[in-house]
Amino acid sequence: MEVIIIPFIACLCVSILGKRNNIWLSTLFSSLPLFFVYQYFQHLDSSGKWISLFDHAWISDKIRFTLAFDGLTGLMLILTNMLVPLIILAGIRNDENQVKLTALTLFMQAALNGVFMAHDGLMFYIFWELALIPIYFITLTMSGKQAFKITLRFFLYTFVGSLAMLASLIYLFLHTADHSFDFESLRAVELNLNQSIGVGAGILLAFLVKIPILPFHSWQADTYTEAPASGSMLLGGIMLKMGLYGILRWYFPLAPESIAFFQPWIIGLSVAGVLYGAIIALRQKDMKRLVAFSSLSHVALIAAGFFTLSAEGIEGGLLQMFVHGVNVVGLFLVIEIIERSTGTRVLGELGGLAKNNRICMVFFMLVALGTMAVPFTNGFPGEFLLLKSLYAYNHNLALLAGLTIIFSAVYILRMVQFSMFGEGKKAMSPLSWNEILAFVILAVGIVGIGFMPQIIIDMVHKSVLIIATWISEANGILS
Repeated sequence: MEVIIIPFIACLCVSILGKRNNIWLSTLFSSLPLFFVYQYFQHLDSSGKWISLFDHAWISDKIRFTLAFDGLTGLMLILTNMLVPLIILAGIRNDENQVKLTALTLFMQAALNGVFMAHDGLMFYIFWELALIPIYFITLTMSGKQAFKITLRFFLYTFVGSLAMLASLIYLFLHTADHSFDFESLRAVELNLNQSIGVGAGILLAFLVKIPILPFHSWQADTYTEAPASGSMLLGGIMLKMGLYGILRWYFPLAPESIAFFQPWIIGLSVAGVLYGAIIALRQKDMKRLVAFSSLSHVALIAAGFFTLSAEGIEGGLLQMFVHGVNVVGLFLVIEIIERSTGTRVLGELGGLAKNNRICMVFFMLVALGTMAVPFTNGFPGEFLLLKSLYAYNHNLALLAGLTIIFSAVYILRMVQFSMFGEGKKAMSPLSWNEILAFVILAVGIVGIGFMPQIIIDMVHKSVLIIATWISEANGILS
């Protein structure tokens, strides 16, 4: 409960105090939940099952405010509560809407923590929708004539998907023995194949839109590109992980009988998304737009890995979720610094920036190597496991998805080359201590996970085994 209350209180404090010590207070408050996450881990037992953190009757005794914790939840809480302070520290500090963006980011942190801890279907939906409110207003601060149109399209996509999920949850609620939204009660509902496909479709729609997977991706590139830096970091670094998390936590357990029906479609669309995102990224001149399509490609591979239903695919996907969050925030942070210093993020208008900002160049190269999945960087272990699991599922699809290794190297190195090297066209201002500190923390993540990926895999392993057991019990299709 603390990890929800603290960011919410911080949001109120920032709104009241304004710019007085805004960054210091916000960074401190947004970092505090990590201490409580550590405490939660101390209470996990060897079974890896959920532990209840808060359980209180809400609308009725059967509709409760219930929060729980396991290794999978812990991974998402670490990612969220590590990245949010960095986004506030380095991504919002120089924005003219600093107070507004900081307050909204803290509100979103509270909502995201609720999404990852909810053990009640209705509470999950409420936190899911609460997370949409701040990101809507964050993206609305974008400049340009298309701001409202882009933000509205993003809102409608996600809201319609959320309503479909709510309809499925209500259907399950009505068929529970005790009319409860409790996770275990919802999971105990026995559905025939057609019912499971219908329920699964509603739940999946919300998650596929949020990730996004083809053909639900048309909101992503414009929103990522035009949003303020903090909005792009939140969307790419954390918010899209809500969809991937939802597949594992809610779709697989609640509609396992439908998995065999959706599996080939989701994997096919995901592999198509891997190629589509990478190919379109090759053609981009706007650095933020390039990263947006790169992100589309990388998360599509994670979704494909999940739906191989292998332990390696799921664990590799979870590892890559964390890695992608670190890397995409790093990329957007570098792009924000470049644009703020030079007034542009268009590759043809940049060049030679490494000459007067070698620290930024070194970090840019490091996060680029991680994004390309170079061995001993954070991107390699997860991508290896994902491609291995996809190869076991279908050799040809794995070979197609594997082309992203080549494509990502081309578009990432092109972005680094055209901005950092060559003839100097723009000057770059020195980094602030905020930015250097953020770079150091992200760099530790990039190198540390590259050498010790087993830390994250061990964290989620027992949770993955439990989910695997549920799927196997339903239809015996997990390998």
